[in-house]
Parts: sequence; structure tokens; C-alpha cells
Amino acid sequence: QVQLVESGGGLVQAGGSLRLSCAASGRPFSAYTMAWFRQVPGKERELVSSISSSGITTNYADSVKGRFTISRDNTANTVDLQMNALKPEDTAVYYCAAGALRSRLIGGRPDYWGQGTQVTVSS
Repeated sequence: QVQLVESGGGLVQAGGSLRLSCAASGRPFSAYTMAWFRQVPGKERELVSSISSSGITTNYADSVKGRFTISRDNTANTVDLQMNALKPEDTAVYYCAAGALRSRLIGGRPDYWGQGTQVTVSS
């Protein structure tokens, strides 16, 4: 089992920044591809960004490219999402996810989900 706990969400004005963090415990963190998803009421959960187990390869949704940066620390068992130039449309609950298979993870079927953290961007 892997437990994922997100933190760092909150209310910010458009143009501002937030840094989300996800702390993992349980099985070896470095074995998992990690990702951040987000969801707004009435819509499907959306993949925001993913990072390979080594941290070398990262991917971003087109809507956040150039504004968000994902990173991980395999010693501290954390994965972060630095969000800059936030827009009202970034408002969502953000979820951390871990997957042993990248294809399942980016397909929205990770092995583990965090509980989510609310990000609200005011205009």
C-alpha cells in the first residue's frame, strides 16, 4: 500500500502562484510514476502532469505548459507541482496519483490516489 497526502492548496488571485506537495509513504516511492490530476464538479478528472520514476521525463497538459512544473524528490518521497500564472480556469480539486504502470496512470487508472486539495483562483 502507498498512502498519498496532498498539501498546499488554497485561494489565490489570478496571476499568482501556489505550490502543491504530495507526501508518499508505504512501498518504495521511487518505483512509481507520479502524476497530478484535477477535477471540477460535473467534469471528468483531467491529467495535469506526470513525472517518471527517475524524475527525468515530465509531461504536461497543453493548458498548463509553461506555467506548471512538476518535480519529485525520491529521498524525501515527495512530488510537487509548482503552479505559476494561475488562471480562474485552473480552479479545481487537485489529486496526487501513483502508478506502477505509466499507461494505466495517465489513463486515469492509477494504483493509488490522494484525498485531493482544493485550488481556487479568483479573477
